[in-house]
Amino acid sequence: MSKKVSIQGYEGSFHQMAAQHFYGKDVEVITCATFREVIRVALNPKESDGGVMAIENSIAGSILPNYNLLQKSGLRVVGEIYLQIEQHLLVNPGVGLGDIREVHSHPMALLQCIDYLEKHPNWKLVETEDTALSAKHLHQHRSKHSAAIASGLAAELYSLEILGPSIQTMKNNYTRFLVLQREDNAMVVSNPNKASVNFHTDHSRGSLARVLTKIADGGINLSKLQSFPIPGSEWEYSFHADMEFEEPAQFDRVIEAIKPMTAELKIYGTYKKGVTI
Repeated sequence: MSKKVSIQGYEGSFHQMAAQHFYGKDVEVITCATFREVIRVALNPKESDGGVMAIENSIAGSILPNYNLLQKSGLRVVGEIYLQIEQHLLVNPGVGLGDIREVHSHPMALLQCIDYLEKHPNWKLVETEDTALSAKHLHQHRSKHSAAIASGLAAELYSLEILGPSIQTMKNNYTRFLVLQREDNAMVVSNPNKASVNFHTDHSRGSLARVLTKIADGGINLSKLQSFPIPGSEWEYSFHADMEFEEPAQFDRVIEAIKPMTAELKIYGTYKKGVTI
């Protein structure tokens, strides 16, 4: 039986591509307008089996509001996907470069492809709310003089041709997605080698340094450390940490070592380190 997961954006989005890479092509996606809605649907057992949510990008950096959503959600992290963001110029079948008068896409996608687009100064750039939605509208209107910038999956879903493949200026553009499931039905990950943790210290001098030293002494690679102000406090911070290790026992030992040094510690999940796709 195929899984049903919530994603941000429309069908054909990079979120759907990430979901398919983790669950397989037959995964059913519930499209959501906002990340907050992604979490709400993921938490509801009557609606979904979980969710897939972007958490950081190699160019734009951390998506800070999503760390906050993760912290409050109670969902478990059971996996991650590193997806290369490739933007393509899509057209209806039979349309050539000389036929194009307008290019539709999200403002960020247009900006990501600006070097390519500037080679065609006669094209009008039209900003839309979503890359995949631009592709869907292009298909629906059967336009012979418009193009869209979107994913390869969008081309597949909406029967469009890729006239310009991988037209993004920055080729090393990757987004990291987290796979989230409810605590009561979270999959058991065998031999995990990565964990996501949130903690905060007692704010005494050197308290963070002592925690980080224990993590390093335990042979764990700290691949991510992100600070967040603690609401209602005076300049106190909590920290999101992604830890990579060789075996679960190694991680367990480090957690036991740092627990006495933290005022609060929460493990979001242990999972397999994602590979770049």
